[in-house]
Amino acid sequence: MNPENYFAHETAVVDEGCIIGEGTKIWHFSHIMPNCQIGQKCNIGQNVVISPEVILGNNVKIQNNVSVYTGVVCEDDVFLGPSMVFTNVINPRSAIVRRGEYAETTVKKGASIGANATIVCGNDIGEYAFIGAGAVVTRDVPAYALLVGNPARQIGWVGEYGHRLEFSEEGLAVCRESQQEYKLESNKVRRVK
Repeated sequence: MNPENYFAHETAVVDEGCIIGEGTKIWHFSHIMPNCQIGQKCNIGQNVVISPEVILGNNVKIQNNVSVYTGVVCEDDVFLGPSMVFTNVINPRSAIVRRGEYAETTVKKGASIGANATIVCGNDIGEYAFIGAGAVVTRDVPAYALLVGNPARQIGWVGEYGHRLEFSEEGLAVCRESQQEYKLESNKVRRVK
C-alpha cells in the first residue's frame, strides 16, 4: 500500500494490508478494512465501508453511503449507486455468528446498480447489466439485462453505453449512441464484434 499513488481524505480510514491502485480516490468518512484489493482509478464516495477481503477492479465508482461486504467482487467499470445495498448472509440473526457462511456475489464488468437497490447475496450480476433504482435482486442477472422492481424483474436489454436496446425480428439491435451492434439469441445478448 503506497499512499502516494492514491488519495484518501483525512477523515478516511485505511486499514493495514490493503492493496489500493494508482489514481484511486477515497472520500470523507469512508473505511477501507483489512486485506481489500482496490484497483486503479476507483472513486469511493463519502461514508462507504469496504469490508475485509473485498475485491474491486479498475475504475469502479461507488457513490455515497454504500457498504460492500466480504464476499463481494466487483469487476472493472462497475457503478454502485448511492445507498445501494449488498448482503452477505441469507438468514442473518444477531445471536448467531454466520461469518463462515458468507455467500459470494460477483458484479461483472461494466454493470450498474441504481440508487437504493438491494442485491441479495449469492446472486451474480452479468456484464453490463443495469439494475434500476430501488430494485431488489433475488436471482442471477444475465449480461446486458435491464431489471426494475421488487422483486426485480427483467423489462428489457441495455447496451454497454446504458441505453435500452430494441431488437429487430432477426434479433439485431444498434446502440443509438455508440452504434455498437448486438445480437439476441436464445434469450442471451452478445455484442457483435
